[in-house]
Amino acid sequence: MSARPPASDAVTSPVQQGLHRRIGVFDSGLGGLSVLRALHQYLPLADMLYVADSGHAPYGEKDTTEIIARSEYITDFLLAQGAQAIVIACNTATAAAAQQLRARWPNVPIVGVEPGVKPAVAHSPSGRIGVLATPGTLSSPKFQHLVERHGRHAEITLQACPGLAKEIEGGELDTPRLRELVTQFARPLQEAHSDTIVLGCTHYPFVRPLFEQVLGPEVRIIDTSDAVARHVAHLVTELPACTPQSAGGHIRFWSSGNPALLSRVVQRWFNLKTEAQALP
Repeated sequence: MSARPPASDAVTSPVQQGLHRRIGVFDSGLGGLSVLRALHQYLPLADMLYVADSGHAPYGEKDTTEIIARSEYITDFLLAQGAQAIVIACNTATAAAAQQLRARWPNVPIVGVEPGVKPAVAHSPSGRIGVLATPGTLSSPKFQHLVERHGRHAEITLQACPGLAKEIEGGELDTPRLRELVTQFARPLQEAHSDTIVLGCTHYPFVRPLFEQVLGPEVRIIDTSDAVARHVAHLVTELPACTPQSAGGHIRFWSSGNPALLSRVVQRWFNLKTEAQALP
């Protein structure tokens, strides 16, 4: 995973680039790698710990109680590995479990992700917004409050995408089935004349090119990985230095599903050779 921080980061100190800081990141599977990529670009010297809970994916179609239990288990594991802050790189897990995790670990910075409804409304010329997300995210009270808070004056079309995250989990990003799903889920947004589309699942940025092909160049697509990474980059300057386990910028991976698949995907998507481990 090559580090290519923003130009402004070229003059930042090693601490601002995450030296001797350790960040834990988790997702229901591979989707959170989009957030990990952005984090690594902003914090190239931070050690990252990534858990793909692929053995229990997709979260978007699971009961809230189960999502909370998995999120607590993984957070506990990452903290035991030395993580100083936790990034919930999953919209569904953020909506279901962020509040519980913060209550259980009040002294640990816990950062979640949420669909970019606010920036979408701000950037839409017509006020017609489309949101692509899992059924679990769209039905959550947290998301409904998000829409009420920022989308009152917009025309928002919500499109659940059952099966899309699971298909992306296969690791191939341009299959006939993926194209079929993308076309199917994009159609209602096209019919609603949405000019700004929110990718409300961290898996979806990996098939952004397919959505761009279907929706056309005039439609703006928003995902929030960059905003989350900037926020975490600010937080790490307030963390104490931890005992270094590497020269800096080392990333470790675990999977509750197939660690070999995670290793292959990381190498294919990011040109990073790694050997993921099985999540205990």
